[in-house]
Amino acid sequence: MRLVILGGSGSGKSTQAQRLGRHFDIPQISTGEILREAIANYSELGRHAQPYVARGELVPDEMMIELMRLRLKKLDVVGGWILEGYPRTAFQSEELDFLLETLEQKLDWAIYLQVPQAIMVSRSLGRSLPDDQPEIVQRRVEIFYDRTIPILEYYDRRRRLLTINGDQVPDMVEQTILNLLTSAESKG
Repeated sequence: MRLVILGGSGSGKSTQAQRLGRHFDIPQISTGEILREAIANYSELGRHAQPYVARGELVPDEMMIELMRLRLKKLDVVGGWILEGYPRTAFQSEELDFLLETLEQKLDWAIYLQVPQAIMVSRSLGRSLPDDQPEIVQRRVEIFYDRTIPILEYYDRRRRLLTINGDQVPDMVEQTILNLLTSAESKG
């Protein structure tokens, strides 16, 4: 199973990605974690990405695409994966498809966790991650809306989009996702 999980800051992407990763026994690939690791390790990519992360802005497409290329070539993803926090632009969605083609992989579904803006902000502020200050969270939510609609349209046109109400308890969200995946798979 190869999945992309989409949603704004605080929409429950990490929680659902972890749960789905366990359910399908596939690695959860979080761009946030990969970026934090690259910055902590002072890798070349990390040094270039750090100023963007510090300002609450998106890391440029080229850097993210290279990061994903390196990650999706590792051996632990042979049986599938779940991407969390990527793609973040329509361009990255297209580039991911090109990358998967060269790796002879194919995306099964993009799952969108739909959550009201006020919920995203309040959940993000409750997490106490270093980059979850109010002004940075608000900026991320604004960027999310600007950039996510084209991504949703991209996957919808390819009949690869599943939209889930993310404003429920995590168990309900997970069950809804699994039910939709089961029914989508049975339809072929």
